[in-house]
Amino acid sequence: MKDETEADLSGVSSRRRPKADAVELNGRRLKPATLMMGHGYDPMLSEGALKPPIFLTSTFVFENAAAGKRHFEGVTGKRPGGAEGLVYSRFNGPNQEILEDRLGVWEDAEDALTFSSGMAAIATVLLAMVQPGDVIVHSAPLYAATETLIGKILGRFGVQWLDFPAGASRDEIHAVLARAQGLGRVALIYLESPANPTNQLVDIEAVRASRDALFASGGHVPPIAIDNTFLGPLWQKPLHHGADLVLYSLTKYAGGHSDLVAGGAVGSKAVIGQIRAMRNTIGTIVDPHSAWMLLRSLETLELRMSRAGENAARVCAYLRDHPKVERVGYLGFLEPGSSQADIYRRHCTGAGSTFSLYLKGGERESFAFLDALRIAKLAVSLGGTETLASAPAAMTHLSVPDDRKLALGITDNLVRISIGVEDADDLLADMEQALKSI
Repeated sequence: MKDETEADLSGVSSRRRPKADAVELNGRRLKPATLMMGHGYDPMLSEGALKPPIFLTSTFVFENAAAGKRHFEGVTGKRPGGAEGLVYSRFNGPNQEILEDRLGVWEDAEDALTFSSGMAAIATVLLAMVQPGDVIVHSAPLYAATETLIGKILGRFGVQWLDFPAGASRDEIHAVLARAQGLGRVALIYLESPANPTNQLVDIEAVRASRDALFASGGHVPPIAIDNTFLGPLWQKPLHHGADLVLYSLTKYAGGHSDLVAGGAVGSKAVIGQIRAMRNTIGTIVDPHSAWMLLRSLETLELRMSRAGENAARVCAYLRDHPKVERVGYLGFLEPGSSQADIYRRHCTGAGSTFSLYLKGGERESFAFLDALRIAKLAVSLGGTETLASAPAAMTHLSVPDDRKLALGITDNLVRISIGVEDADDLLADMEQALKSI
């Protein structure tokens, strides 16, 4: 956050900056839910508008030629820290900058960036950090498009990858990282936790410990990036456990109304600065209107996620004991004393509202269940106000080779369910009647 004097020198960008952007009150740090109502924005700089206007403009007028030069020095990377003011909507804009200020609050991050989609965020990060011939180590499974991007598209440029199961032990993680060292420069350690769609947790602290032990004495220390879409930012804060960069599909809980597509990244200024330079080049920034809609959604993020989490706990408790259910992959049901329960205890503050339901049977039974749902909608995605259900093996992960799907537990009887904010009793009734169809 720039101070008042610096913001005034930046021309147009001062319109978004509050005169006194307090994050503390009487020595008490304000909570994210409070800061979402006004952080990063001063109504008096926008005609007194309580909410930020949507700035639908492609370019911004410079205060003078010297200011224009100064801004471009930041945009091009000639001077670190990014632009001091607004330049061009491919680089920045008031709505996007307010959104980024607020997004970083949830995880106490130094900096944040927003993108046109979750995959745009992931692709921009990979392009910023990976060179031809590099090695990527990642947890498995990943979102199918992420696996395609790493394995097939980057593979065209000689990029290799090694993976370890999401629930891998410290020794297994260490062994894979050590093996990767022998293949070339390890550019990035990429995690997804909980994994999509199995809900397996990754031990971020174990990954950080092995990374530091193996690479700390070398010239290049690969950053740890994690897709925290399933739990964050309310139920898991990976930066607190050793991650350097946290990625989000903001389409999901942050947006939360199934009416926009966007992505985000939060982390240190050094890491975010590297990614910002790539975003400036390829133009993957979120548009002003979607940024404005996300500002609306962030105001109710805690309320929506809390309600959905409470609903999920009730639905999973019902499904767990149903005779037509093989098992429920829900973080609230982890076996006491297990490695997954240990990771959950150290990393998480809630079990989330997205889970994997394994029905007795196969594709026929899972399809019959999905087709019979009436309140829950048969659709991909998650984290919305409405309950959604899908069959990952036949839908989101269809492109994953069959043998790999089997090895990762993405089976034909798996249904992924994201619980919304409907009345819990109504959801239970829907699950009950849908199970009768099998």
